[in-house]
Amino acid sequence: MAIKFRLVLLSLFCLVFKTISAAPISPGSSLSASNGNQTWSSPDSTFSLGFIPADPPTSPPSFIAAITYSGGVPIWSAGSEICVDSGGTLQFLSSGTLQLVNGSGDTLWDSNTTGRGVSSAKLDETGNLMLRNGTASVWSSFDNPTDTIVPSQNFTVGKVLRSGLYSFKLIRNGVLTLLWNNSILYWNQGLNSSVTTNLTSPSLILKSIGILTISDPKLATAAIFAYSNEDAEAGDILRFLKLESDGNVRIYSSTKGSGTKVERWAAVTDQCQVFGYCGNMGICSYNDSNPICGCASLNFEPVDPKDSRQGCKRKMEIEDCPQNMTMLDLDHTRFLTYPPETDSHIFFVGISACKLNCLANSACDASTSLSDGTGQCYYKTPGYLSGYHSPAMTSSSYMKVCGPVVPNPPSSLERACKKKGWKMKVWILVLVVVASLLGLTAVEGGLWWWFCRKSHSFGSLSAQHALFEYASGAPVQFSYKELEHSTKKFKEKLGAGGFGAVYKGILANRTVVAVKRLEGIEQGEKQFKMEVYGLLHQLGDLHTRAMFGFESISLQQRKRIVLCSPI
Repeated sequence: MAIKFRLVLLSLFCLVFKTISAAPISPGSSLSASNGNQTWSSPDSTFSLGFIPADPPTSPPSFIAAITYSGGVPIWSAGSEICVDSGGTLQFLSSGTLQLVNGSGDTLWDSNTTGRGVSSAKLDETGNLMLRNGTASVWSSFDNPTDTIVPSQNFTVGKVLRSGLYSFKLIRNGVLTLLWNNSILYWNQGLNSSVTTNLTSPSLILKSIGILTISDPKLATAAIFAYSNEDAEAGDILRFLKLESDGNVRIYSSTKGSGTKVERWAAVTDQCQVFGYCGNMGICSYNDSNPICGCASLNFEPVDPKDSRQGCKRKMEIEDCPQNMTMLDLDHTRFLTYPPETDSHIFFVGISACKLNCLANSACDASTSLSDGTGQCYYKTPGYLSGYHSPAMTSSSYMKVCGPVVPNPPSSLERACKKKGWKMKVWILVLVVVASLLGLTAVEGGLWWWFCRKSHSFGSLSAQHALFEYASGAPVQFSYKELEHSTKKFKEKLGAGGFGAVYKGILANRTVVAVKRLEGIEQGEKQFKMEVYGLLHQLGDLHTRAMFGFESISLQQRKRIVLCSPI
């Protein structure tokens, strides 16, 4: 009985605690940056509002007032990227406004809801923080996003995600855009033009299963814009869209309580295409699959050696060397040129003119020549240069520097590629030489066969029967056709003997020989050899009256020929 009473008491305590934590937030409440465990939570603690350390960490430590998903993944922050010191607070004032105050007492951010009758605040289970007048929402974090969109959040025209100099917007025709410094449009994507022309009030919505859609009163159903590349199940997984500090918009997923996120989709697939990714005068390239930032040559140096994304600066400004100014050649490189620059800074000239005209023009800081046959040349005015280098890029760029030009040392990747390239060239050279020799040998052999195939001195090198078993001193072999031709088809008979007649023959070298034509192939090899040895005995010493040759011919011929020494 006592155990049951304790369980009931514990249940009531948990219920009361949950009710208190889920209760509306009253004016006069505050959160302190020095107490990270102090939070305002949603009813089921899926989301909470409190202070988290700045990312990346700073010294001394600084903090951000943020709404986080279970585990600590931020989805909204007061004042976007505004940080406070350890003495900072987030105050819900009795005037109905929410303020972010630094340790010095300075107000860094304000919801600007004073005098609008705000009586309470609440963080709901969707992650939306609302300041309410009774039950009506006067202000909400969903209507004032920072850099993230979560499911159930309606992102409409006029709302903006911001991260550093980058911004993400939805414009009236349903097109999503990414801009640098509110001016350079480096990415935009929308629906089919036949659809977007009739839109009146489009909105972007991220479904809980990771599908990004655009809806509008003119559309019968929401149009799908992008998919998250994972199994389409919700469960305890939050999908969210975030504009990162690198200028790219991505869809992530985070498992409840994990505190980690996994990328599922990215708007810009080539990170080096993001304008300003490597800062002013920085050059973006890739080390394997990772984007890296560097300077164009040793005529430049990093603005911040600890952060290559902060860009580069000239070691000597071009204003200080008017008589020694030259152009730095940058092969396989282009300076990113997006609207509105493409409307006024494009010319159609040759490669040399693209370089030299910029050198002579005080309003030109750099230029890019597109080696695609169009003759397009982009002039870059002094201000901001964002470069992209890739071995596969056909464009060439030029940049003003104070001479002489001091090139960068080759990177380890370039050295490896160069070494590999030389090895490849050596192998190619060896293969070409070997193939050429084989080809010449084949051609010579073919020509030799072609011209000698009808020559009577070109005899068969294969015989069906061998007279002697030793290799050296073997007699020369002749084909049946050669002997038939030398005897004029066995025309002049000299005599007859055992097993056949003897005919006069004249070889190709004009040597006159006696040719015995044996009859009856059925005698077999033994009888044939006996006849040959008999002839040799009649002719005398093998070394002085040598046999010129012999041939055991095919069964179809049914003939055997013995060619004896000259007559």
